[in-house]
Amino acid sequence: MKRIAALILFASLSSTAVAMEPFVVSDIRIDGLHRISAGTVYTYLTINKGQPLTAEEAQSAIRALYQTKMFSDVTLDRDGNTLVIKVVERPSIAKLNLRGNHDIKEEDLRKGLKSIGLAEGETFDRLSLDRVQQELISQYYNRGKYNVGVIPHVTKLDRNRVAIDIEIREGKVAKVREINIIGNHDFTDRQIRTGFKTDTANLTSWYSKNDQYSREKLSGDLKTLQSYYMDRGYADFALDSSQVTISPDRRSAYIDTSVKEGEIYTVSDIHLLGQLRLPEKDMRRLVFLHNGDLFSRRAVEASSDAMKAILANIGYAYAKVTPVPKLDHDKRTVDLTFYVEPGPRVYVRRIVFEGNTRTEDQVLRRQFRQLEGGYYNQLAIDRTKVRLQQLGFFKTVDINKERVNGVDDEVDLHVKVAEQSAGSLQFGVGYSQYAGIIISASVTQNNIMGTGDKFSISASKSYYYTNANVSYYNPYVTESGIGLGYNLAYSKSNYGDTYLANFETNMKSFSVNMGIPITDWDGLNFSLGLSSNRINTYDGYTPQVLTDYINKIGKKTDHSWDGTVTWTRNTKNNYWAPTHGGQLQASITAALPGSTVQYIKFFGEANHYWPVGGGYVLYLDGQVGYGKTYGKDSKYDFPFWENFYSGGVSDVRGFQQNTLGPRYCTGTTTVNGKTVPVTPNHDGYCANSYYDYAQPIGGAFKVLGSAQLFLPLPFLKDINTARVAWFVDTGNAYATVQDFNVNTLRVSTGISLQWQAPIGPLVISFAVPVREQASDKRYKEQIQFTFGSQF
Repeated sequence: MKRIAALILFASLSSTAVAMEPFVVSDIRIDGLHRISAGTVYTYLTINKGQPLTAEEAQSAIRALYQTKMFSDVTLDRDGNTLVIKVVERPSIAKLNLRGNHDIKEEDLRKGLKSIGLAEGETFDRLSLDRVQQELISQYYNRGKYNVGVIPHVTKLDRNRVAIDIEIREGKVAKVREINIIGNHDFTDRQIRTGFKTDTANLTSWYSKNDQYSREKLSGDLKTLQSYYMDRGYADFALDSSQVTISPDRRSAYIDTSVKEGEIYTVSDIHLLGQLRLPEKDMRRLVFLHNGDLFSRRAVEASSDAMKAILANIGYAYAKVTPVPKLDHDKRTVDLTFYVEPGPRVYVRRIVFEGNTRTEDQVLRRQFRQLEGGYYNQLAIDRTKVRLQQLGFFKTVDINKERVNGVDDEVDLHVKVAEQSAGSLQFGVGYSQYAGIIISASVTQNNIMGTGDKFSISASKSYYYTNANVSYYNPYVTESGIGLGYNLAYSKSNYGDTYLANFETNMKSFSVNMGIPITDWDGLNFSLGLSSNRINTYDGYTPQVLTDYINKIGKKTDHSWDGTVTWTRNTKNNYWAPTHGGQLQASITAALPGSTVQYIKFFGEANHYWPVGGGYVLYLDGQVGYGKTYGKDSKYDFPFWENFYSGGVSDVRGFQQNTLGPRYCTGTTTVNGKTVPVTPNHDGYCANSYYDYAQPIGGAFKVLGSAQLFLPLPFLKDINTARVAWFVDTGNAYATVQDFNVNTLRVSTGISLQWQAPIGPLVISFAVPVREQASDKRYKEQIQFTFGSQF
């Protein structure tokens, strides 16, 4: 009705203008302006001085001024040969207030309103406000809130201004009461609704909200339903209809969907047509269907994507692969043809960097696997993006290709980064059940002067240890990516203040390390270092076996120079929360001849992540550590201060930190006239000893295995912030590799939460030992956590 009234008003004004006799305009005067300048009006006028004014031109002028939406009334009049334009300005919006909106963020809502001219400072248009009201109601309908109310209030102010207050009463989402699927005979409702986001109320609805109706969610479910059938051979499956009925109180939704299953089709033949650019046999390897297979739309799409990807890796950046299935309804077969259109082969002309205000271009350029002047290679570009993200200098990395104007075979790559601070001055207070309160301070710069070099100095202290460390590393001493670094460290630990054996270490060390890349995923690191470690034991308080070891080697200070070689292969897709890929690592450390005790220490680890569907991610990890003496010192056992330990929040959960493995008593006793060390009984109890329990000392051999299933929890949508997993851990430490026995492996299971909390990284585990021994009773610990804070 309002639009009709406006048209009637426009027609009446136009007729007034048409009734005027034509004349030559000698001057133009505008009456009624207050906020809008005359110059602004002149820019929209289609009439100029000295121009004859006809009825058609007058009508055109009125129409042009109305289209500016700045005026609610426009009339033309004549004063002699002066054209008089009388206008009534629309009011300006002095204030726009939104209230009651929770589902739609105010920032997003204001952007949408501004795009249609409804913002503070703009001219007020009643039709725009009505349009906004209807659009908001439609958006809430899409969210399942059918009893929403959007009530605009317009208040007139002085100086031709208005204040707009939009009150939104969101109401509650309509709950899905019934989902009826009609026409399915080959599969049950439960089978075909497996991947649905929409469901009726169940035990998990309180947090998953899957019983809340949403038009977008239902649309996705119908696509899932169609995919379910078409991935199982039903090539002519069809959705006949889908209807949603809302109850009179708008609080309940009833969904009815009718389907036509059709018949099961097999693939009769597969053709590749067009300009393949690669040998047909190579392209056919990328087709995931074969003659006689059940038709699968998922396999068809995957085949198309694979062919486009391989073409993009050899320069055809804009290749198209179109699958065309031809159904034979009588034979129930599909003749499948892939039409390949590679387009022109594309070269990369230039690589342009944007947003790196601190980081030098060369730091980014040396990560690139796509070269300027070379054929476009999507695989190399994707790998480059990962390498840039792994630097830790940037919040976001985007690489976009843009065609070069006037050329169809060249593109420029625009690399847009958002830098984040690569340096920090930190003071920290943390806590762990093993180390207690931890105070730390550090100065770190991972991108010195934008060069990519790394420097750090740090110190930390808990009730049982103190350490300080200074390090520097240049990852690109050479253009080929060879890195060189130095590390100076000091540490002092009193293990008697923990659950471990009562002895102290005081170590100073210096090392030089070199990194050599082998591939984009593999690298070698070589390290050579000198160290001095003083070990203090205490008669009657330290397990006798450790005191005897110090007496055997005849020195309380271990002077050593050691070399380490480490190989690492990292294919994880994310640093904090991987969902696929993994890491392999193997290292060998040798205390070289001339050291107090010559030994070799090996450590290996293999882990991998697999997405298993439905948001679940399976993670498997295995570790093994082994040490032994060699050469002139092969008569000695492996030095106990280099032992491997087992148990704790990052090891076999459910047992206290580092408490699994060999345990020994303090003191000695007399047996048959001989003085021998006290040995623990079956329960780990030590008789005639300063401590009534055996103390863990670790061992020269260790194994650890862990299986975790990360769970898709709807209220934890950002897995980079938090993850929950069900786990099973197993492992132990042994005095020697010969002592290994599968029957002595400890096993635990439980739930773990990993959270990048504002106060710092937080890990909480609830674990229950399912295989233990009587001597472990003292060391069981179901709830384990560690966290830190920086300020």
